[in-house]
Amino acid sequence: MSGRQQRIDEYRIEKEPYYLPTGNELAVAEAAYQDGSPLLLKGPTGCGKTRFMEYLAWRLKRPLVTVSCHDDLSTSDLVGRYLIRSGEAVWTDGPLTMAVRAGAICYLDEIVEARKDTTVVIHPLADDRRQLPIEKRGELLTAPDEFMLAVSYNPGYQSVLKDLKASTRQRFVALSFDYPSADKEVEIVCQEAGIDADLARSLVKLAGMTRGLKDSGLPEGASTRLLIQTGKLIRRGVPVKIACRAAVSEPLTDDRELLAAMDEMISSLF
Repeated sequence: MSGRQQRIDEYRIEKEPYYLPTGNELAVAEAAYQDGSPLLLKGPTGCGKTRFMEYLAWRLKRPLVTVSCHDDLSTSDLVGRYLIRSGEAVWTDGPLTMAVRAGAICYLDEIVEARKDTTVVIHPLADDRRQLPIEKRGELLTAPDEFMLAVSYNPGYQSVLKDLKASTRQRFVALSFDYPSADKEVEIVCQEAGIDADLARSLVKLAGMTRGLKDSGLPEGASTRLLIQTGKLIRRGVPVKIACRAAVSEPLTDDRELLAAMDEMISSLF
């Protein structure tokens, strides 16, 4: 087995991830994949976008290469660079190039966090050309049919400086994600945290109450991910109120008034 093949095999998802569909997102995503169209996932933090991509990759039997985007992410970080090894300059593929060569799924999480000049490199990959120029090598890669590009971002945090340009957005098939309905969220928390339905129902109710604090200065309420973390702490023996404070209130804000308001919510439920 070549080093390149061995490297991409590390990104294969062998075990089925737990994912509870909330609409027709799977049908749309699979149709986009068959057509060679890139995918844009929009939605708040912790609502299941990354888990959806894991499940999609498992269903499609493709490796999933995930890149967490940030302010310092450069084009070389994505495409690749020359590294000095034993006194020689050796080319090393970046995650995007590796995914294109292998016909994998490349998922750029929180794409708006990356530098503007970095996102331009995905344009020829995200239209009917499906090509990746590697300027440092004078190479032009054409993506195989199996390759898929997917990106995500959180519209709740977007600003004038951090938003996707229309020239980027209009290359994608877009799916909007949100927190699931209460019944489905209870089912997800039960499954993922390993707790009973009554406790999960109370945690979901708490999340709904925190999500109502947006008008009071809380950027986002408790995500499904936070509820799962809370449930796991409780399952490990942490008292409920302490777990809720540690895994819901404190991660959401440092504001004393908002923390006090959430303490009251917790006390009203538990």
